[in-house]
Amino acid sequence: MLGFAVPQFGPSARADLARYAATAENLGADSLWVGDRLLTAVHPSIGYAGQDTIPEQFRAALDPFIALAVVAAATSRVRLGSSVFVAPWYPPAQLGRQLTAIDVVSGGRLVPGFGIGWSPEEFSAAGAPFRARGAQLDEVLDALEQLWTTNPVEHDGKRWSIPLSWVDLKPVQQPRPPIYLGGFTGASLRRIGRRGDGWLPAVLVPGGVSPEFLAMQRRTIDDAAREAGRDPSAIHTYVRINVAGGTPIDAVAEAVRTLADAGYPDVFVDLMYVATDADDHLRWVEGLLAA
Repeated sequence: MLGFAVPQFGPSARADLARYAATAENLGADSLWVGDRLLTAVHPSIGYAGQDTIPEQFRAALDPFIALAVVAAATSRVRLGSSVFVAPWYPPAQLGRQLTAIDVVSGGRLVPGFGIGWSPEEFSAAGAPFRARGAQLDEVLDALEQLWTTNPVEHDGKRWSIPLSWVDLKPVQQPRPPIYLGGFTGASLRRIGRRGDGWLPAVLVPGGVSPEFLAMQRRTIDDAAREAGRDPSAIHTYVRINVAGGTPIDAVAEAVRTLADAGYPDVFVDLMYVATDADDHLRWVEGLLAA
C-alpha cells in the first residue's frame, strides 16, 4: 500500500491541494498524509533531525487540520493520516472535536498520528511547556479515549481538565480511530508498545533505509506490548520515506520494494524536498505508483 505526504510545506503550500488529492486518489494512492509545523525559528535552539538548522521548506506550512479537511472533501477512498500532530500543543477537547469532525466528514478514514515535537520555539509560541512532553502526550491520549468512547465525558489531569460534559458527536470508526505514534527514543518506542495501535517510523532515501534498524526498534515495541499484556502483531506500521533533494525516482521505488520485502508493505513518501508544486508532486506520485 503506497501513500504520499500532501503538498503542504514550502513552495508547494498553495491553493491546489484539492486537485492534487483527487488526482492522487485516481492514480491509485492508498493514503494521504499531513505533518504539523507551527513556525520556523530564525535562531533555533534545536535544529531539525540532529542538524543545527531547520529546513527552509518549513517556513510555509498549511494548517494540518484544514489540509485534512480539504483532502477529505476531495476524495472518497484514501486513508487520511497525520505524521504527526504535536499533541502537547492542543487542548484535548479542541483536538478531539477537530479529529472527530474529520473522521465523520470523511466517512471513517482518519489515521491520527501523534508525537511530542522537538522545537522549543514552537512550544513557546503554542503556550505549551517543553518539559515533560511525553507525559503531556499520555494525558492527551487519555483524554481522547474519554472523548471518543464515553458520554458524558470527564477528564481531570495534570495539565488539562474537562468538566462533566455531553459530547454526542463520536467518530465513525468504532470504538475510536486507531492511534498511531511516532518517536525514536526508547521511551517513545515503549509507549507505542503499551498503548499504540500503530507505529510511524521514518527512513531517508538515499542511504537511510535499514530494515535491521527498524527491526531493532520494533523489538523494543514488541517487548513493551507483551509486558502490557498486548499482542505485538496487532500494532500496525506505516513507514514514512523522506526523500532527500536530488534523489532519482528509481531510488525511491527501490526503497519501497526493500521495505515491502522486509515486512513493511505500507509506506508513504514525503516529497517535500524534491517537488515544488502540486504538478511536480503528481508526477512523482504517478511514477512511483507505476514503478
